[in-house]
Amino acid sequence: MATYAIGDIQGCFDPLISLLEKIAFDPEKDTLWFAGDLINRGDKSLETLRFIMGLGDSAISILGNHDLTLLALCEGNKKVKNHTLDEILEAPDRDELIHWLRHRPLLHHDKQLGYTMIHAGLPPQWDLATAQACAHEVENVLQSHQYPEFMANMFGDEPKKWNKKLKSWERLRFITNCLTRMRYCKPGGKLNFKDKGPVGSQKEGYIPWYELPERKSNDLKIVFGHWSTLFGETSHSNVYALDTGCLWGGTLTAMRLDQHEIHTLECKK
Repeated sequence: MATYAIGDIQGCFDPLISLLEKIAFDPEKDTLWFAGDLINRGDKSLETLRFIMGLGDSAISILGNHDLTLLALCEGNKKVKNHTLDEILEAPDRDELIHWLRHRPLLHHDKQLGYTMIHAGLPPQWDLATAQACAHEVENVLQSHQYPEFMANMFGDEPKKWNKKLKSWERLRFITNCLTRMRYCKPGGKLNFKDKGPVGSQKEGYIPWYELPERKSNDLKIVFGHWSTLFGETSHSNVYALDTGCLWGGTLTAMRLDQHEIHTLECKK
């Protein structure tokens, strides 16, 4: 029995299948963790979504920003542009796929394995319990009658700093932005959404979220995606970057959590 965490697929279905063959994945006894961004930009988003949904209990997938983009598109959010999701939007099983996606978590923690999976990052003020509670807030809205209204208010860069007194859409937007978009922030937790490049290219005063010295989640072992320009490298011994840029001609990465093994597959751009 093995558990593998896999970085952003973004519709690159063929490399995913090749990687699963390489690691000899057996759905009868093994488990896959997907760190979000299953879809968009790659050439086979529909096949990817159908395949992962079809894995049932053999797969645990969290939401990334591209997955939320699809949900927003389905609710008519006109801020969504430059996507490759029409095939899903026009699919005969669209409603089933969207229902499944809406019921995915934004954070997964396994006490036995000792790993926490997120798509992007955590602000310094959140410990595990706070992060779990905040993720549940968004998950509950995604699965409720408020879902269409949330999709209309989800996009935006404000607020940029955590305050436990935040309410309504501002609170949910901040939580969503941290868990699905965050890369750099200031030591006090102010977010920076403009810088997306490798460490050292960011605006002065901002540092990678996992390097924050006062981060209350410092004791957690975290696997995350979203940040392909890290090339799988972080400066923190307990934080593992899984998005290694398959979409851009890099690699697709699977980390075996129970044995701390890294498996990669070379991808074509």
